[in-house]
Amino acid sequence: MIRINDKWDVPWQAGMTVDDVLTVCKFTHHHIVVSVNDTLVPPDEYATQPVVNGSQVWAIHVVAGG
Repeated sequence: MIRINDKWDVPWQAGMTVDDVLTVCKFTHHHIVVSVNDTLVPPDEYATQPVVNGSQVWAIHVVAGG
């Protein structure tokens, strides 16, 4: 099980990546900051960064205002 934003639990699957987690959670915003177990993940690594069972993931939409 993976905990997302300290609100949702997502079933873990072998080989799961940050991109997979974002897809399962239906996060589609263009600018999302992600950390896995308190480690910031660069956007260019979302497709390759593994997420292990029991991970705590934070996914925050970046929004600018004026």
